[in-house]
Amino acid sequence: MSSWPTCKGHIRLDAALPHLDTGAVLEQTRTGTSSQQFRQDYLGKSPTRQLSHVLMSRPEFFAVPEAKNPFSHLNHSVDLPLAFKQWEHLQETFKRVGLEVFVIEPHPGLEEMCFTANQAFVGIDRDERSFAIPSRMLHRSRRDEIQHFARWYSEQGYRIIDLELEGEEFLEGAGDLLWNPDWESVWAGFGHRSTRGAVEQFSGIMESIGFEVRKLELVDPYFHHLNLCLAPLAPESLLIYPGAFAPETLAQIRSWAQTFEVTREEAHQFVCNGVSVNGYYITSQLSRRLEETLGREGIEPIIVDLSEFHKAGGSVASLKMLLP
Repeated sequence: MSSWPTCKGHIRLDAALPHLDTGAVLEQTRTGTSSQQFRQDYLGKSPTRQLSHVLMSRPEFFAVPEAKNPFSHLNHSVDLPLAFKQWEHLQETFKRVGLEVFVIEPHPGLEEMCFTANQAFVGIDRDERSFAIPSRMLHRSRRDEIQHFARWYSEQGYRIIDLELEGEEFLEGAGDLLWNPDWESVWAGFGHRSTRGAVEQFSGIMESIGFEVRKLELVDPYFHHLNLCLAPLAPESLLIYPGAFAPETLAQIRSWAQTFEVTREEAHQFVCNGVSVNGYYITSQLSRRLEETLGREGIEPIIVDLSEFHKAGGSVASLKMLLP
């Protein structure tokens, strides 16, 4: 079991999954069968891990004091009371979909601590032990956040794995490192915030404990984190904005999973920065095409307005850390 005794809501997947026939995968793609239904038909069950806990931090000191990305370049004024109201709505939405919400205390001077996806990567190993890999942030103004999160995870019983990154190597947690919904592999982005070298080092650690890491090169500065341009929907399906990726990376993604691809306009509305959890997709925007995609996948959309947080370049996925 997890070393954090209060978090027991996961499903253990002990049996190795059989190899999926490529022809069958292509056929289900052509016929429009949802990847989730296909997996259930092919394997007799869905391997999506059910989750029951999420970590957030109140936006008590939230502000956009400097432009760290293209979204924040023109958006320096934040309506803090409105941001609080939007954050509370998101908190209630997480509860609605079956998640218990843990809140880490905010600290003065750490304006973006509310984006709890970025300060670490968390997981559970093959022996059901929870672990956390602290980040090393590109921007110095965010680096003091890391100690508070590392301490919090340690106090909850997480094993802390420090990559001891130095120099020009950076790794930004679940901004760039996303578990596949079966929690058997990780999508790892690099190019803007996280560096190739840091992702390689992370990959070595993860592969040594039995998890595949799929490394993805990001090329569009608007999508400075992977969670802005890729959202895992089900174990075999992804929501992506293709223009965010290097051509070789995009070809790999399409070979690894069924992709539902959004336009640049949709991506700028943060549709890929949603969260697929327990049969729902929580998003701040819902285009017609996204609604149709979710319907085919058997996923129910929930819309939460997070316009104040968009000014800093983040939305639903950036404001949470799903816990094993």
